[in-house]
Amino acid sequence: MSFPRMLRISQTTEGLALDDVVSEVKHRIGNLGLGNKVDPGQTIAITAGSRGIANISQITRAVVDECKSIGLVPFIVPAMGSHGGATAEGQRQILEHYGITEQNMGCPIRSNMEVIHIGEVKNTPVFCDLEAWQADHIAVVARVKSHTDFEGEIESGLFKMMAVGLGKKEGAEQYHRLGTQYSYAEIFPAVGKKVLETSRILFGLAIVENSREETARVEALLPADFYLTEKSLLIQARQWAAHLPFDNLDLLIVDEMGKEISGTGMDSSVIGRHCVQRFPLEPKVRWLFVRELSPQSDGNALGIGMADFTTGRLVDRIDYSRMAVNAITSANPDGARVPLTLDNDNEVIETALGIIGLTPPDRARVVRIKNTLRLTEMDVSESLLDEVETDNRLSRISGLSPMTFDGGGNLLSF
Repeated sequence: MSFPRMLRISQTTEGLALDDVVSEVKHRIGNLGLGNKVDPGQTIAITAGSRGIANISQITRAVVDECKSIGLVPFIVPAMGSHGGATAEGQRQILEHYGITEQNMGCPIRSNMEVIHIGEVKNTPVFCDLEAWQADHIAVVARVKSHTDFEGEIESGLFKMMAVGLGKKEGAEQYHRLGTQYSYAEIFPAVGKKVLETSRILFGLAIVENSREETARVEALLPADFYLTEKSLLIQARQWAAHLPFDNLDLLIVDEMGKEISGTGMDSSVIGRHCVQRFPLEPKVRWLFVRELSPQSDGNALGIGMADFTTGRLVDRIDYSRMAVNAITSANPDGARVPLTLDNDNEVIETALGIIGLTPPDRARVVRIKNTLRLTEMDVSESLLDEVETDNRLSRISGLSPMTFDGGGNLLSF
């Protein structure tokens, strides 16, 4: 079979990066006037999630230092639902991947899966991490962005962190089950508001990234400002989010999926598929091929069910027990279904291009990306060249060349 020739292109995206993220974080928190709201020696729990947020270790350390500067005694709690195999050690290890260690942060990390029942929403219990609850105050640190499974005024951010993150496995299970009857767009804010009512939350730090995975904006917020500000930041995050610049593809090749990339391994707005509700989105991708599982996923390949093809090497890296915990907790067994698995990349591409219909394989519309976060550069097939030339956001980096494979039949590194 003749594969299409490919060329590398770059995509111009929006959102300027902050020049000095640490200084900006400290400045924003300093402007809140927290010294008048706390007593020296009081403890504060600082949340740390499981997503691969840019500069997250520096940001978290800056939050720790600012809390110390007003006399508080900080510690960090993993706030990530059932991730890390729903174990205290597994969640501590996820933070270590991001450089969030006790030595680097200059404070303890208290990883504990125990929760406390603090109220109810729609006759469903609301839980909070026991370690965080026992502190005098809580600081919520989260990235604001679109969620992969629903749309609303509030999606992923401070409210989801207070709900699923601080709720640990028990909370995540309850809210995802509640989400089968009500919209997550209703549940996460309602649970977050219940947490806010306890007056444990001292402040929040909302992070917005640009489409190049750079920290573009940080906002320190008092609890009363959480909702309106997060709503506004989500609009900004959507404007800055990167997307594939093509509407219809025969084959999308994703080099890696992972939990640090998205809760569902791949961003549904990029690949055009939902993990929970499998109705079509844009772009329209006929066949989706996922090549690898990121090391940071620790074997959790939830979201692989959105793909049509994968490789034996990805499947060999799956920790089915970790993936099962996440799939069950999120009420998403579809996301754990393993697609057609072949020996190597060459075999997958030949199979996929052989069943695209009447289009000759060498004229197929093919795009290859590193992952659904990194969309500033990508490889595209020759049939997309006219669209590249007429889109002022796109520019050529290389000329046309054949797909290149190693001795094992796998594509060379991106």
